[in-house]
Amino acid sequence: MALETAQIQEKMSQKFGNKVLNFEMQRDIFSFEATPDAIHEVIRILKVDEDLNFHFLTDLAGIHFPDNDDEHQFSIVYHLHNWIENVRIRVRTYLPENPEVTTITDLFLCANWMEREAWDFYGINFIGHPQLKRILNMDEMVSHPMRKEFPMEDSGRTDKDDRFFGRTTTNC
Repeated sequence: MALETAQIQEKMSQKFGNKVLNFEMQRDIFSFEATPDAIHEVIRILKVDEDLNFHFLTDLAGIHFPDNDDEHQFSIVYHLHNWIENVRIRVRTYLPENPEVTTITDLFLCANWMEREAWDFYGINFIGHPQLKRILNMDEMVSHPMRKEFPMEDSGRTDKDDRFFGRTTTNC
């Protein structure tokens, strides 16, 4: 039997109740949100449940939403893939202004690099990460450059105008 979105939603809702919400199809990928305190267990169940089999972490990415309320300033998006049924899923969690969430490196080893990148660029702290340190920026750097409160470099270049990157100069 093919894995259906209704089956995923039912399993997640039964197991986690109101800690999972906003189930919907977004650009042909089934998506939902999970609360930060439940995200590790949600990802674990998606991986180990024999009916779900999401054994491959395709991507993990941080996002900054400076215009959102204080509890939704940051987001982490997890993309998982079930190779058996060829089904993809997107799970998102929102984080407050000082973002922290439990690492999933114990579930997916490849999350190590992805979480380090999210910390390096957005300052998202992954609790329990085995080696959370800069991966692409210089160690001496004190900021997290993908946060939208930081202006783009070289303000004289027209191809790096903040307006083209969803940033406004009034926030800086």
